[in-house]
Amino acid sequence: MLTDLDLHLHAEGTHYRAYLKMGAHPTVIDGQEGVHFAVWAPNAEAVSVVGDFNNWDPRRHPMETGHGNGVWHLFIPGVRDGALYKYDIRGRHGYHMLKADPYAFYAELRPRSASRVYDLTRYVWHDAEWMARRQTTDVFHRPMSVYEVHAGSWRHVKSDGRRWLTYRELADALIPYALEMGFTHIELLPITEHPYDGSWGYQTIGYFAPTARYGAPDDFRYFVDCCHHAGLGVILDWVPAHFPKDAHGLAYFDGTHLYEHADPRQGEHRDWGTLVFNYGRNEVRSFLLSSAVFWAEQYHVDGLRVDAVASMIYLDYSRGPGEWIPNEYGGRENLAAISLLRRCNEIMHGEFPGFLTIAEESTAWPMVSRPTYVGGLGFTMKWNMGWMHDTLQYISRDPIYRKYHHGDLTFSLIYAFHENFILPFSHDEVVHGKRSLLGKMPGDRQQQFANLRLLYAYLYGHPGKKLLFMGGEIASPLEWNCHEELPWDVVKDDAHRAVQQLVRDLNRLHREIPALHERDFEGEGFQWIEMHDADQSVLVFLRRGVNPRDVVICAYNFTPVPRPQYRVGVPFPGHYREILNTDSAYYGGSDVGNGGGVNTEPIPWGPEPYSIACTLPPLGAIFFRPETTGDIAAAHTAGPP
Repeated sequence: MLTDLDLHLHAEGTHYRAYLKMGAHPTVIDGQEGVHFAVWAPNAEAVSVVGDFNNWDPRRHPMETGHGNGVWHLFIPGVRDGALYKYDIRGRHGYHMLKADPYAFYAELRPRSASRVYDLTRYVWHDAEWMARRQTTDVFHRPMSVYEVHAGSWRHVKSDGRRWLTYRELADALIPYALEMGFTHIELLPITEHPYDGSWGYQTIGYFAPTARYGAPDDFRYFVDCCHHAGLGVILDWVPAHFPKDAHGLAYFDGTHLYEHADPRQGEHRDWGTLVFNYGRNEVRSFLLSSAVFWAEQYHVDGLRVDAVASMIYLDYSRGPGEWIPNEYGGRENLAAISLLRRCNEIMHGEFPGFLTIAEESTAWPMVSRPTYVGGLGFTMKWNMGWMHDTLQYISRDPIYRKYHHGDLTFSLIYAFHENFILPFSHDEVVHGKRSLLGKMPGDRQQQFANLRLLYAYLYGHPGKKLLFMGGEIASPLEWNCHEELPWDVVKDDAHRAVQQLVRDLNRLHREIPALHERDFEGEGFQWIEMHDADQSVLVFLRRGVNPRDVVICAYNFTPVPRPQYRVGVPFPGHYREILNTDSAYYGGSDVGNGGGVNTEPIPWGPEPYSIACTLPPLGAIFFRPETTGDIAAAHTAGPP
């Protein structure tokens, strides 16, 4: 039941578990089983609960309010788990609205839009060991390779009208695949309830409800549970930046602009046709902060990737002169949104040790992934959108022109350690006419595959955690279509299957070799060996682990011309083993390489006292590792050299 303290905290914007009291909760009062309903509608003249238990008649169950807090509540005996319901709200002008419950735990499958009573107390978790271990895991120095997935289009059940997989079917199929491919995390595009399939979940209405498209809430819990048993983390896309205008949703909720601003210069995203939350309203803050806590607490997810952060923190985001209102100091910063994000990160990191908060933030806003106590936004990590844009722009060029754009690749290391970056090749880059990753590659078919393999080796060599959208690992030739499953038949082709094997091996090297993950966020873990050879479009750098003798030399040739006897400075004498060659015949390449490794010569090169004369394959990448690495175990060879 709602207490005075609940109402006070909700109105203060500090009820971080408002979902425990708001919404619909099965309970027993005076020996009678039923459901307690509570909804915030401060400007309504009257509110009733309507549902399949009262023939949707607003006269049957009018709600009560008091204390001037705007929260309406009612206990209805006899209502059972699974009942459908909405709130019938009469605004001040006599206008009736039927609204879904903002705090609903479950909803009807679209196009129907009623909320559904659901008891969240029944599921028995089996991931206590994972949850305990997560609290002490150092995520910054651990391998992290994320497989980004849209649940509705990863695979379909063709025997049943090409329907989506359920949450439980995803557990049976997706988890073994992600494990076999070597990923450490699965990141799901928003699974919060949403009315429009084509929004991919980014136009959310149910901030506390996993979508009914794939099953019931406990089915999604089962999926997370199975991921944890398999050793996979689960990250959810979370969208506090905007919400759709659908009549049953948050828009104009009680006949007034309750969750959004009234002024469209503050309250509307014209790009997306959606509304902006009023982040300065205390009850809205309680709503959003409770949603973040909810997914960590009730669904044991391991992280939230926060969508469109730039649209939250800038008042003039995608707006021209006269289309936005400055803050109280005359600036363009959205102070209320910044305050909300900082508080959210403080709560999630404070109450759920080891939890990840990840910002999709596309500007140069400083210290996004730095603690709030030093002035940062407090996120654990940030997507490196600039790196993604520059890299894809570079690799899409014909190799003959790449030497004029060498800085597209070297520029990222100027700022690579200013934030805790994730390097994403995300869903946004393979839709809306942008072509698939394979389709972006220049040249004939053989060169396209060589460029793609080179691109992936660059992703896994560059400092930063890794993210790859589904389909990229099989070199999908098609743009992603949220209504169709991935073109899995392409793996029958040798070239596609070879790319899949390369991603599998890159993930394994990323996990097994500390130099490739331990110091992703530290400048001491990276050293340029050759950054100025624009004429030959060659880059060479060194990755170093915490153990100073644990090093990997990453060499890249971005032209289709082999580079024999290319001299590379190295820090230690001895034999350097070729642990990866993207041009290996094993990966569908032309098999130009170094016969498994090269020996150093006492010829200083650059700042290094020794050097190797190696062959750089055409449109290829080679990773070398010294075999004299002390107590560092030698890496397994990723396929024949």
